[in-house]
Amino acid sequence: MAVDYLVIVVYLAGMLAMGWWGMRRARSKSEFLVAGRRLGPAMYSGTMAAIVLGGASTIGGVGLGYQYGLSGAWMVFTIGLGLLALSVFFSARIARLKVYTVSEMLDLRYGGRAGVISGLVMWAYTLMLAVTSTIAYATIFDVLFDINRTLAIVLGGSIVVAYSTLGGMWSITLTDMVQFVVKTIGVLLLLLPIAVVKAGGFSEMKAQLPTEYFDPLGIGGETIFTYVLIYTFGMLIGQDIWQRVFTARSDRTARWGGTVAGTYCLAYAVAGAVIGTAAKVLYPKLASPDDAFATIVKDELPVGVRGLVLAAALAAVMSTSSGALIACATVANNDIWARLRGIVRPEREQHDEVRGNRAFILLMGIAVIATAIALNDVVQALTVAYNLLVGGLLVPILGGLLWKRGTAQGALASVVVGGLAVIGLMAAYGILANEPVYYGLLASLAAYVVVSLATRPTDAAVLAAWRERLAGRGTEPENASETVSEQVPAAQ
Repeated sequence: MAVDYLVIVVYLAGMLAMGWWGMRRARSKSEFLVAGRRLGPAMYSGTMAAIVLGGASTIGGVGLGYQYGLSGAWMVFTIGLGLLALSVFFSARIARLKVYTVSEMLDLRYGGRAGVISGLVMWAYTLMLAVTSTIAYATIFDVLFDINRTLAIVLGGSIVVAYSTLGGMWSITLTDMVQFVVKTIGVLLLLLPIAVVKAGGFSEMKAQLPTEYFDPLGIGGETIFTYVLIYTFGMLIGQDIWQRVFTARSDRTARWGGTVAGTYCLAYAVAGAVIGTAAKVLYPKLASPDDAFATIVKDELPVGVRGLVLAAALAAVMSTSSGALIACATVANNDIWARLRGIVRPEREQHDEVRGNRAFILLMGIAVIATAIALNDVVQALTVAYNLLVGGLLVPILGGLLWKRGTAQGALASVVVGGLAVIGLMAAYGILANEPVYYGLLASLAAYVVVSLATRPTDAAVLAAWRERLAGRGTEPENASETVSEQVPAAQ
């Protein structure tokens, strides 16, 4: 294992070095939080693919392939569909807004009244997403170094917190590009063909496994529908995803770069399912489907290649973890803390903004590591996060983009009713049940439409300022608490 260890150590050292290099570039709030909004198509595509394809997509995707066969691709496939929908239909408009968070978009659209509540929901989602990604370090480091769970979480989490704190989005962008390359080589170009060959090829796989393993819909229609609701729609509204859209240097980059990343996700989904299916042939009686990835890597790959593929798994986890961490810190600082304190910093204090956001990444990183150590059930935590995100925020966000009659009161009612409905239904039906997100989303939609129609339309000056920003003619706010309501007099 000495060669494998060397590959991993070199990889981890490289992540820290890029964090240090990124620190030299992140000298303003825009550079620290959204990489100066300067990413071109190649870098944008790579980093976007890296953040959406995390540990759940790699280890979990292979596990679903082990359990259900080719239809196990649906979870990651719906993530790719969501990214394609975001890129084709919404990314250009989102990029033109020149904001830093989803809550700032809601403030712009509805007049500065929805930020704190929506920020709390988004903060809970990004925190749990970062926590679940951090927990995945335990599995990978256990295979690598046979160390206990707590130490593995602290080791992996500390590296991510270090490079994220140093350089913000620039460091994360650079590390994500490396992680994208490592994942592509490790999973698609090495593990996939080796796994198929070791299993005897597709003909042998079909001979050894039941026919339902090769049924594209074998996982079940209801499960696929739930994946669409949670992951496809989740891709449309997550702060971690939007923050990457904000890094694009142009509308065209956001649209076409995201389309390339979404297509890559579809290929990655199929690859994971095929690897899992091959693992089922090789190891038909594993204790848990999620053990399939680590087992096939550990037992079937040659020295050196094994280290690279494990580095690919580590890359998948780190990319999602770092993206969720900076999203969590951005929301906590810009949407919650600054708003509650009523802080408005002048432009000359932008360096202080960098220092403040850097401190919040460090603080949130410590909280993420501590929560990951204390938490046991990853699936339940991730389900709660996505249920709250989709049930509470999908309707007011898409409603704001698509329906001009939507009002601030309707948006607030939608967030509150949808969020409370999801929480209550999870308590009644169970966290892993499908009903909470189904009925919570319907309750959120009903509240949004009814309250919006029952209240006065959004002020014409607010809508005029919103349309200016959507058209790319507005100015970028330098402060989290600067809202449209504060800009309206100038528009008038």
